[in-house]
Amino acid sequence: MTTRRMTVSQALIEFLAHQWTVDRDGAGAEIRERTVPGTFGIFGHGNVAGIGQALKQLNAHDPDLMPYYQARNEQAMVHQAVGYARMHRRRGTYAAAASVGPGATNLLTGAALATTNRLPALLLPSDTFATRVADPVLQQLEQPHDIGLTVNDAFRPVSKFFDRVQRPEQLFSVALAAMRVLTDPAETGAVTIALPEDVQAEALDVPAEFLQPREWRIRRPRPERDAFAVALAAIRAAKRPIIVAGGGVLYSEAEAQLRTFVEATGIPVGTSQAGGGVLDWDHPQNLGGIGATGTLAANRIAAEADLVIGIGTRYSDFTTASRTVFQHPGVRFVNINVAAFDAFKHGTQLAVVADAREALTELLEVAGELRVDAAYAERIGREKAAWDATVDAALAPTGLPLPGQSEIIGAVQRSSEPADVIVQAAGSLPGDLHKLWRVRDPLGYHVEYAYSCMGYEIAGGLGAKRGLVAAGDDRDVIVMVGDGSYLMLNTELVTAVAEGIKLIVVLIQNHGYASIGHLSETVGSERFGTWYREYDPEARNFQGEQVLPVDLAMNARSYGMDVIEVEPGPDSIAELEAAVAAAKASKRATFIHINSDPLRYAPDGSGWWDVPVAEVSTLDSTQRARTEYEGQRAAQRPLLG
Repeated sequence: MTTRRMTVSQALIEFLAHQWTVDRDGAGAEIRERTVPGTFGIFGHGNVAGIGQALKQLNAHDPDLMPYYQARNEQAMVHQAVGYARMHRRRGTYAAAASVGPGATNLLTGAALATTNRLPALLLPSDTFATRVADPVLQQLEQPHDIGLTVNDAFRPVSKFFDRVQRPEQLFSVALAAMRVLTDPAETGAVTIALPEDVQAEALDVPAEFLQPREWRIRRPRPERDAFAVALAAIRAAKRPIIVAGGGVLYSEAEAQLRTFVEATGIPVGTSQAGGGVLDWDHPQNLGGIGATGTLAANRIAAEADLVIGIGTRYSDFTTASRTVFQHPGVRFVNINVAAFDAFKHGTQLAVVADAREALTELLEVAGELRVDAAYAERIGREKAAWDATVDAALAPTGLPLPGQSEIIGAVQRSSEPADVIVQAAGSLPGDLHKLWRVRDPLGYHVEYAYSCMGYEIAGGLGAKRGLVAAGDDRDVIVMVGDGSYLMLNTELVTAVAEGIKLIVVLIQNHGYASIGHLSETVGSERFGTWYREYDPEARNFQGEQVLPVDLAMNARSYGMDVIEVEPGPDSIAELEAAVAAAKASKRATFIHINSDPLRYAPDGSGWWDVPVAEVSTLDSTQRARTEYEGQRAAQRPLLG
């Protein structure tokens, strides 16, 4: 057997460089791409002599084999990997290597985000000495009840795969098992390989076969015959069916099949956040977002639906409006999902464990038998037209000195191209975008709303842009972010400048946490702790009138970004449109700053979200909120299907 003498790190990095994902696109053409096209890394004593040395060695001999990229924050490395994976429909992602201790734990939020979103990311956190010869090393956590416990054990609950290479010989089985999960559409998420700092640098004889190109074919399971027949009977019997389309439709590249199916049957579609883009916004069957942040059109139709056909959705509480949106007393669920865990949700007996594209292909064979009646079709058209008119009004400029967020969304929409990608994650923007953004391309809408991580936007947008560049796609990525999220994690702007990656960032300055401020009002907490104000030492709070003298435009400029500031005034929306147009015309990363009025809200979509209100309180506002909460909760259905 031919072998090479290599360190564990050298063998792992070279192994990753030769992994390939093989799949077929929506038209049936074969796609073959690098599963891990590059590695992000922040080096410390835990990995500089291991992973760091291995990346340097490859860079010296073959810089294209496993490119290395800098980052400014470990969490952001994972966010970039997730943004890339979204644009590549889960066929590829990045590795993220961190040092021992705080470097490793900084990856945890990113790991949870990847797993919650069912998007692949490969994490390589360093670990303390396997030999324990130098215990305790710098940054080592010690627990007297379990000496073998390290901070990396915290990755177990947030990873879809976790293992630790405690001996060099374990590398082969660990690496292969990790790749299996990374490329499995039903299991993918954060894949974590913990690497003790001493083991990283240890040598072993590596079989040449381990380092040869290896292909991982994406599983596309077809529906099981009997389960599909029962589900099909339910679809045939339905009078008011609705489809809830999630991210699984996009990851399966099944948009064409979905469009053909709904055009043949007239069945309307509501989308989850991850499903934005499965149909163009103006398609007659597209009612837009559904659930807590959904449109009035989708939620009204959903309330009367006797059958919900969930395709590739995990049914978050936002998608179901905390189980209040589906009000038909006999509503049933046909859940089509590649993951059995999601297919069996809501207690359904009509689960179809299958790839979205394969299931829709089989549904197309009988689509001619499944036409909705004329009255239902007319109702769908009427609700859609009414909501479209509502959105037209919401997106239009008002001429007020401080525009509302809806107007800002309208300006960005009008200035963007149909294929441009909008990126968002947290605050009030995801809800407003879900209702108002008119998606015109399957990859044009990326709102990370499974983990809704403040600070995801810039790093995730950067990863999305990397994904597009890797695919030879020159469309723009537009990150919309509030000042609250921006302050959480903005340092990857430096990465964009360092690598010359064009990113457009539109920062909406509202001097606080606008979304939670609004929610605080609804639960009776009166926006406590949600304004960015100077501390009042007498009242012992931040509820005063003095806005903080923070200049976020100057902050972005200090990173090397091109900055355009839109001043408050009646022409601010027109100036914002011009700023976005200028940013699109530029080849450089551009930061656009605009002030907004956080108290001007988007139109209501009649969705509810279960956020428990204090059952007893001395505050009148909380008492009123509790009464309202109990009324809303009366419509909640703990078990559906």
